[in-house]
Amino acid sequence: MQVQNFGTSRDVMIRLPLQKGPDGKPVTSAQQSEQVIGALQAATPDVKLQRVEFVGPQVGKELATDGLLALLCVVIGIVIYLSFRFEWKFAVAGIIANLHDVVIILGFFAFFQWEFSLSVLAAVLAVLGYSVNESVVIFDRVRENFRKFRKMSTHEVIDSAITGTISRTIITHGSTQMMVLSMFFFGGPTLHYFALALTVGILFGIYSSVFVAAALAMWLGVKREDLIKGEKKAGGSDRDDPNYGAQA
Repeated sequence: MQVQNFGTSRDVMIRLPLQKGPDGKPVTSAQQSEQVIGALQAATPDVKLQRVEFVGPQVGKELATDGLLALLCVVIGIVIYLSFRFEWKFAVAGIIANLHDVVIILGFFAFFQWEFSLSVLAAVLAVLGYSVNESVVIFDRVRENFRKFRKMSTHEVIDSAITGTISRTIITHGSTQMMVLSMFFFGGPTLHYFALALTVGILFGIYSSVFVAAALAMWLGVKREDLIKGEKKAGGSDRDDPNYGAQA
């Protein structure tokens, strides 16, 4: 049950889940509203019932369908962006890591039976964009290190990229987490599950971007030639680069 102000400080909206009666049959919205208003009037006689609204299974089905469609569009957009920005192996690694965050959030809500609403769906989509941004930062540093350190192995290049961005990761996620926690503790019931989904997504987004995305790219066999094949055609051989042979 959720109770929150609606309009003015004297108007209150009460949200109740569907309940079952002693006979096991679902209680109608009219019966529930009568029980609630009766209990309230027993304590405060001047309480008045303004209106009763019922959200049925059709709305829930539309939420699931539209939510999956929105999630699919976001995933396709991320894959296309990463494919043009980097290389298909990074695109696959990035999208698997980002979907990992979504699965973790949905798993928390399913396990603890938290309410899933449109605001939670918005938080899931926000986490997708937030996580892919962190993956892009790491991938970009990997590409930069491939250009600078020609004699490093792929494993060493990825380790160097993660080490070079870890301070930025801690500062960015820490600042964002403080803002989300302020919404969680002081935002009231309206922002409670929204902030909760963001909290879970940000915490696991660090793990997926740093430890999952780059590791998957390495497992898929990404190498220097995959990222700078266009440069070799346009700029000549590797020896033309002043950083040729540089090491960390």
